[in-house]
Amino acid sequence: MADLRKWLAEVEAMGELKTLQGIHWDLEIGAIAELIGHQREKPAILFDDIPGYPSGHCVLINSLGSRNRFALTMSLPMGLTEMEMVQEWRRRSREAHLLPPRFVDAGPVMENAAFGEEVDVLKFPVPRWHELDGGRYIGTGDIVITQDPSSGWVNLGTYRSMVYDRNQVGLYISPTHHGAWHMNKWFAQGKSMPVAIVAGAEPLILFAAMTESPQGISEYDYAGAISGRPIEVIRGPITGLPIPAAAEIVLEGFVDLEERRSEGPFGEYTGYYGSGARPQPVVKVEGLYHRNNPIILGYPPLKPTEGQSYYRSLVTSAFLWDTLEAAGVPDVTGAWFHVVGGFLGVVAVRQRYPGHAKQAGRIASQSNIGGDTGRYIVVVDDDIDVTDIDEVLWAMCTRVDPDTDIEILRECASSPLDPIIPPERKLYPVASRAVIDATRPYEWRERFPEVVASGPELKQQVLARWGEVLQGMI
Repeated sequence: MADLRKWLAEVEAMGELKTLQGIHWDLEIGAIAELIGHQREKPAILFDDIPGYPSGHCVLINSLGSRNRFALTMSLPMGLTEMEMVQEWRRRSREAHLLPPRFVDAGPVMENAAFGEEVDVLKFPVPRWHELDGGRYIGTGDIVITQDPSSGWVNLGTYRSMVYDRNQVGLYISPTHHGAWHMNKWFAQGKSMPVAIVAGAEPLILFAAMTESPQGISEYDYAGAISGRPIEVIRGPITGLPIPAAAEIVLEGFVDLEERRSEGPFGEYTGYYGSGARPQPVVKVEGLYHRNNPIILGYPPLKPTEGQSYYRSLVTSAFLWDTLEAAGVPDVTGAWFHVVGGFLGVVAVRQRYPGHAKQAGRIASQSNIGGDTGRYIVVVDDDIDVTDIDEVLWAMCTRVDPDTDIEILRECASSPLDPIIPPERKLYPVASRAVIDATRPYEWRERFPEVVASGPELKQQVLARWGEVLQGMI
């Protein structure tokens, strides 16, 4: 049975796990997460002996903050470049077959179970991550499991969960996400929504939950396709929802139909406290399950750029590329979301006809892959490395006429987390998006000035002759 602990053992064998002791849950863990997380290729950190809590009650951060750990999690070959990883992901996505979860009778998650008055979420060292946060958040690297009341479709999403007291937590879900759709359908029927919040699981399942699958497809099935094995689950004793059998911590209960409490503020992935503190639904926790020596998997948002989101961009970029091709856009040669809170996406095309670049940009800007806050889509020629922000900026500065090559699309779907939306409009969030055509003008592209660069054949000749001399210099 695959789980977080097996993953940690492999990461430790790779030399990419550090254990820190005595760090306080109140802000200190969050500050270290920020110091480590703003750099790539840094180790995963396991906090133990947290003041006020038993030894063995741990918090893990920076789980996906290196290329090797990302490759391990996603079963990708080591040593690939960014675009090679994107292409490999696309290939596997085309060839993989969805694998539904497999129900088992028992699992380690039920080593400790509490119900009713025995439930106490604060028995765990739940961090207060950022100085201006409104409270302690057990749900940052969490998996929120919901189900459509009509079709039975099970959704896994990563939504923030704030602890109010021993058996109540807040749940914030942006309105465009599938979990919010499920909740609204339950409420429309006059019923509270069953929910299970997983506060620690193998990173593969977390990643699937963060990468929203198409409507009607469960992220469990997607995680199974990635790993080539079905995820083992048990039925929640209270809700019947499928819970990872090897999860570390699970809160099970119901999102109350009527009760609302002030939730937030919380430092979000945009790098801002974009949504403030507002009334949000409350989860009444009726069952609490955890393994011996449980581990909270933390994934606190940070001001961009930060390492974990960098590697998450690989999969989001692959999805964007697939979306463009599925929409009929030909000759897409690259796609990449830069780690600035999902605000900037870049698409490369080999131009085939007038309007080709703008077509690609418009479709990319309106796809759900761009998320709620995809503010800018830049389209470049195929000679530009979409992952290199300096090359992208060079193309924007030299191939864009601001008068004709920047198109503003108004009243596009957005999110309450979008910092540019004023507080009075958070309930119905819309915002503008820009499509920037940074390609050579199609009509006279053959006469566009040549780039100052050695040809690939000359470079290979020089490297073949002088590679040893230049080793470590280029």
